Amino acid sequence: MYTSPKKWEKVVSSEVVENTRENKHIPVLVDEMGSWLACRPGGRYLDCTLGQGGHAARILELSVPDGILIGIDQDEEAIRAAQENLKRFAGRIHLIRGNFCELTRHLKSVGLSEVDGVIFDLGVSSAQLDRPERGFSFLADGPLDMRMDQDSGPTAADLLDRLPETELANRIYRYGEERYSRRIARAVVRARERQPLRTTFELVSVIRGAVPTSYRHGRIHYATRTFQALRIAVNRELELLDGSLRDAADALAPRGRLCVISFHSLEDRIVKQTIRALSQGPTPCLMALTKKPQVPSEKERGENPRARSAKLRVAERLPTRRSL
Repeated sequence: MYTSPKKWEKVVSSEVVENTRENKHIPVLVDEMGSWLACRPGGRYLDCTLGQGGHAARILELSVPDGILIGIDQDEEAIRAAQENLKRFAGRIHLIRGNFCELTRHLKSVGLSEVDGVIFDLGVSSAQLDRPERGFSFLADGPLDMRMDQDSGPTAADLLDRLPETELANRIYRYGEERYSRRIARAVVRARERQPLRTTFELVSVIRGAVPTSYRHGRIHYATRTFQALRIAVNRELELLDGSLRDAADALAPRGRLCVISFHSLEDRIVKQTIRALSQGPTPCLMALTKKPQVPSEKERGENPRARSAKLRVAERLPTRRSL
């Protein structure tokens, strides 16, 4: 039998879900992104992580009257929400359900080979996090799914059920930077020998029993890193990022800009390294515009706690690929 999380955790989780559902998703660093992207009338812009369309709306507002926005998201619910939220821009938007790793093909499907700006807002959205049935949050009980595209690929429950202990520990450590990854993996394997893990609270209970008592009362919730690692593994977020950023750079018109918002060090490291690689060597195609990532203001962090870890990096496509 699994031990349910403490009663206070259930109370907090229900309050969090109800409070966040009452509010629309708040896009992070939206003013900064709009400024860096340098939107203009007639511009063509690609939003690789459309979500509910918060950043897309700002791009369309800044590119009136005839700027075009192509939005990609693999989450069907996100596409539906964005269609509703962006309906006032009808005629200027193309929304595509798909993965940003195929952004070149998606652009071709609407007759474009290059754009004037590309944005990525990485990670899980508030809308996904606040839906218990999606399985992203450890604060509400729901199925261990975590797929951004719910029509394909293994779920988090599948990975927990199939992965050997060593591989599971390695993924939790690599993608979550979880110091107790081996203890957690060992506990998961013991638990699944009795019955498969199927819900978020079942996993939270296993993690709670695997980590030291002091770790349960740390600065962040003791399940945070494991849930992050599983989400990244399920959606192949890190392994697809470098190639997608390179494709985005290739899709930029001269002087076009690439804006990337990340939320944890693993993502930011890949973004930083990819931009650096494309800005150096004998044939650089990008120029980094942010030596250090831009972070949300104190005011934004106060109004939107989920913005506190966001980092924005920006690069510009060089007029030509030049030899040094």
